[in-house]
Amino acid sequence: MSSEFISIPFNLMEEFMIDVFMGLGVPEEDARICADVLITADKRGIDSHGIGRLKPIYYDRIKAGIQSPVTVIDIIREGPTTAVVDGNNGMGQVIAYRCMQMAIERAQKYGMGMVAARNSTHYGIAGYYTLMAIEKDMIGITGTNARPSIAPTFGVENMLGTNPLTIGIPSDEDFPFVIDCATSVSQRGKIEVYERLNEDIPPGWVIDENGMTRTDTAQILKDLVTGSAALTPLGGIGEEQGGHKGFGYATAVEILSAALQGGAFLKALTGFDGNGNKQPYRLGHFFMAIDINAFIEVEQFKATSGEILRQIRNSRKAPGHDRIFTAGEKEYDAWLERRHTGVPVNAPLQNDMRIMREELGLNKYRFPFD
Repeated sequence: MSSEFISIPFNLMEEFMIDVFMGLGVPEEDARICADVLITADKRGIDSHGIGRLKPIYYDRIKAGIQSPVTVIDIIREGPTTAVVDGNNGMGQVIAYRCMQMAIERAQKYGMGMVAARNSTHYGIAGYYTLMAIEKDMIGITGTNARPSIAPTFGVENMLGTNPLTIGIPSDEDFPFVIDCATSVSQRGKIEVYERLNEDIPPGWVIDENGMTRTDTAQILKDLVTGSAALTPLGGIGEEQGGHKGFGYATAVEILSAALQGGAFLKALTGFDGNGNKQPYRLGHFFMAIDINAFIEVEQFKATSGEILRQIRNSRKAPGHDRIFTAGEKEYDAWLERRHTGVPVNAPLQNDMRIMREELGLNKYRFPFD
């Protein structure tokens, strides 16, 4: 790792994030939920969604008045196994946490539960909510739409969000199976990481208005907002490598994040009104919890899922490779490494932390980079 990075202990970083959220008017209980989602991303090596998102996503949007620090959740409709909620543009992590709690409670009683949310905001790593289900010996599923950034296959206009379809499954191993990724080849958060490193992104991630690949990171981030650049769907450009499959999954997540809850979709999620003024993003999410005990004994299920994963990892390796990873394994490895060192923070993030500390008067905090 570059010497530009300085590691911050997890407990110090989490307490700082809690105080930042509280300084913005987020109630303490909710601030702890928000900070826990972010620090979990950093612990799992998902640098695109941890401290790196605190200022540009949550801090700046609350200060701009397009996201409410106080979360009011209205239940619009509910049944024995289902619910629809309105998050009133509050904190996405809090809305998502409460929704997955509701889904888990229904699953504990009836075997399965599903909750859909509208008028929410960015909820952090989707895998956090599937981990909530896993902790209760359940399978967790969640998805969310997002501001338009993916072009449909054979198109060049950014229509769909990065729309992750995330699934978490318990096993008998030290880490569960958690597939948590965008339905695009990459996503904005990862491009932002490249910008902080002052590096070009790989070809194939982004296309221009002529359908040609682009790699100029800083300008791409601007053009994704104006619509003159778009992310490619999972599989890449065209159908030859399966881009239509990623496009299809992104569309499915869009529908499930909007149609069930009567929420906003596609171009209504840009964050701007017709006059170019900033407005709430009005995102939609869905959450599912499946109680394994309703189907089979949990330990038998975990043993089978674990054996499937082990057999896959122990299969023949390609030349030049000595390891096959199953979903969730790299995140576990990141935690094993980072638990002793903390969160790696580069110069731009150090500056963001200084700005937030100064603006909120959090002068009690001293970091290794000071």
